Amino acid sequence: MPPLSKWMVRFALVYLALGFTFGALILWNKGVPLHPALWLLVPVHVEFLLVGWLVQFVFGVAFWILPRLSPGPKYGRAALAWLAFGLLNAGAMAAALARLPGAPPALGLAGRLAEAASALLFAAYAWPRIRGVMKPAAKLS
Repeated sequence: MPPLSKWMVRFALVYLALGFTFGALILWNKGVPLHPALWLLVPVHVEFLLVGWLVQFVFGVAFWILPRLSPGPKYGRAALAWLAFGLLNAGAMAAALARLPGAPPALGLAGRLAEAASALLFAAYAWPRIRGVMKPAAKLS
């Protein structure tokens, strides 16, 4: 497994653990009220599980498992994928923190823009590896 995939999967598992922890606290608070402020963790819980865990895990596995093109470097333009990794994590944290009280509204927009840029960068990285597989077959007639 390449180093970037290892880092993405590790970070994804950290987000999974944090998301489950926040979810457990919210669920516990629903049955046995601990503190009303725990309900403010719902958007953070969702952000960590959907973007931090799921998207990052998909990126990490895709980086590892997509077919490699024979000419050129083994993993193509890996710098794009590394940048996508950084932007995804910065965006997930910014978008999660923006939902907490007292956070500036621009933080949420910056987080979403970073996540979108991350998706575009990873797509730009992965597209040549996908396009090489999708070449049409020769006509039989």
